[in-house]
Formats: sequence, C-alpha cells, structure tokens
Amino acid sequence: MIYAIGDLHFDATGDKPMDIFGSNWHRHQEIIIENWLDLVKDEDMVLLPGDISWALKLEDAHKDLLEIEKLPGMKVISKGNHDYWWNSLNKLNNLGLKTIFFIQNNSFIFNNIGVMGTRGWSSIEFDNLDEHNTKIFNRELNRLRLSLDSLRKNVTTKIVMLHYPPFNADFSPNEFVWLMKDYKVDICIYGHLHGEGHKHIHEGLIEGIEFHCASSDYIDFIPKKIR
Repeated sequence: MIYAIGDLHFDATGDKPMDIFGSNWHRHQEIIIENWLDLVKDEDMVLLPGDISWALKLEDAHKDLLEIEKLPGMKVISKGNHDYWWNSLNKLNNLGLKTIFFIQNNSFIFNNIGVMGTRGWSSIEFDNLDEHNTKIFNRELNRLRLSLDSLRKNVTTKIVMLHYPPFNADFSPNEFVWLMKDYKVDICIYGHLHGEGHKHIHEGLIEGIEFHCASSDYIDFIPKKIR
C-alpha cells in the first residue's frame, strides 16, 4: 500500500502547540501516530510532503525524525516551507535513518513506483509574482526537473510530491503541472493548506494527473491511501 500525509508539524520540544490553529489540532501528533499504527504495515510506503518538524536545527529535528523512523513502513520525505532544519542531502543521509528517504534533486523507487519531488512555491499566496518570488518559483521548478530527470529506470507509476499546491488562485494549473505532464507523471501529492486554506484545495484527475491533498488536518490526521 501507498499512503500520504503531510504537515505533521511534529515538535519534540513542545514549544509549538498546534491547537492555537484550532481545536482539531489538539494532541495531533499522538493522533497521527495512533492512526498510522492502525493502518500502515512494514511493507507499505508513506509519502510525507513537507512541514515535518518545527525544529530550526537539524539536531533538534533529528528527535522528530526518530519518532517517524520508529513507525511502520518506508517513509519518503520532501521539504516544506517550515522545514528550516533541512540541510544538505549528505548531512540528512548521514543521520543513519534506515526507513526514511529524503527527496532533494533525486528520486526513489519502491516496488516499481518512482517517487520524485520538491518543495514547490505558491502561485496562490503570491498570485502576482514579483521578481523575488518568481526567482524562487523558477528555482523550485528546476529542482523538480532535476528530480524527474534522476529517474533512470522505467517504472509502472510516477508520483511527484510537492508541498505547495501546483495551482493558481482560480484553480488553473501552473507550470509545475505542465512540467509533470511533460514527464508523464501519474500522481501528485501536495499539502500546505490548512483551515481556511482548504478552500484552495483542488483534487481529482486534472490534465491526466491524479491529484491528492494530504495536509494532515484536511485528511483528519489519518494517512490517506493512494494505492
């Protein structure tokens, strides 16, 4: 099975209680872990599209990553806008985690399914992209291209993980969708949207790609079955 859940916002320090964003976030970390243990088996894969830990430094995020490491399944993690702890791929890999794979200009193959991705950038929050945001948007677009290009083996299914939704404010696809279409991507998972932001969620079959929002509060903190 393949599951997805983004925006875990784990916090080993206890300094960032998420229930300030709504009562549904009360005990959210415990609830995510309980639901995960109920659903996921060791032979499954779980896609985590960003905002994994509130930690600012890698050594602090390591505590949250160890909590994820203990959970069943193979986990594939891409970067979110709040993952300030994110470091070079070499440093991430040197953490010695056995069941976590980090996506950064690379790809992962699981049971003949290829997983690629990047953080992305918002064309909802910055609908009129200024020079600064356009630069970030294009940089993330190139990082997705690098990740897609890294997949050298033919696979039965191609999955892209983004943190930001790849749509404009009017729900029209942005350049991330057209790039995925060029590379014949089958499924795209994204997160980032919470609370009032759920009104911007766009899912289903669009331009031949199956889209899923996996923001943890949107899916009631239950890992969403993708395949």
